[in-house]
Amino acid sequence: MELKNHPLLFELLRSFTTLAETLNLSRTVEILDSTRQTVRRHINILEELKGAQLFVIVDRHYQLTDAGRRSLREAQDILARGSAWLNNETGHIGGLYHIAKEDSDGWRFFLQQHPISEIWLGQNDLLKQGVKCWAEAEGVITHEAFDPVRDHLMVFRKSAEDWICTAVGSESSYATWYGKRWENSSIGRAVPSLPGGSPHAEKLSQPFEEVRANRGIRYDHVHTLMGRGEEAKPEPISFKRLLLGCRYPDDSFAMASLVVRSYDLQIKGLPQATIETMPESELMEAPPAPREQ
Repeated sequence: MELKNHPLLFELLRSFTTLAETLNLSRTVEILDSTRQTVRRHINILEELKGAQLFVIVDRHYQLTDAGRRSLREAQDILARGSAWLNNETGHIGGLYHIAKEDSDGWRFFLQQHPISEIWLGQNDLLKQGVKCWAEAEGVITHEAFDPVRDHLMVFRKSAEDWICTAVGSESSYATWYGKRWENSSIGRAVPSLPGGSPHAEKLSQPFEEVRANRGIRYDHVHTLMGRGEEAKPEPISFKRLLLGCRYPDDSFAMASLVVRSYDLQIKGLPQATIETMPESELMEAPPAPREQ
């Protein structure tokens, strides 16, 4: 079946993702302000297009099938990225990815992708070493060539449904930001269940999938708010992030993330004063010298 009415795609995905989250048809209809017949029709169309059953009904309750679970994260990503594009929150500058998102409740996420060559022009030795270790190890994450930066890495593996954390270095930005409790309890968790939660999981999808596809490396500058502490109070954080496409000894894909908290960011549309709302005590590199006027 060819979906010729492309504007219907958003409605199909909204019905699927909402029902997958509630597993309750009445609640889904209420959230979507729709009808039971419409939601059922949308699910039937998607199942025909995908060639697989997405839900089963057991004791009058909806449950996701394996195919439904595998399809859910991608459907959520498509919706999130489509909405962001329609709201002029995402785009490309000089061919590189850019995000500028601010919610009415104060949450924000800014990202600017940068050329890898900027790492060599910068002053951060850890990022330079990360690229060198990756090249020497030929991407094999367990290779001894990674040892000089291993304690600074966070590593992920892609499951059928999501990205799973497989390692957290004791000196990584994640460990020093969230503390030992989360450093030790994050292994094996899917990205949406980590402290950053679903909002950050959505923003990880495009960079992670790009690196997984090209098995290369990617360099981003990011400013956002991340929950911290037992009450998960959002606090501003500004960082440089190097994503390294790696592999395990069995040749399966591994994503290594090397993050350095910094004020030395260039993100179009984001004032330096906002970047510096992160406390200076959280910096992982020296503040940049004042720029010439």
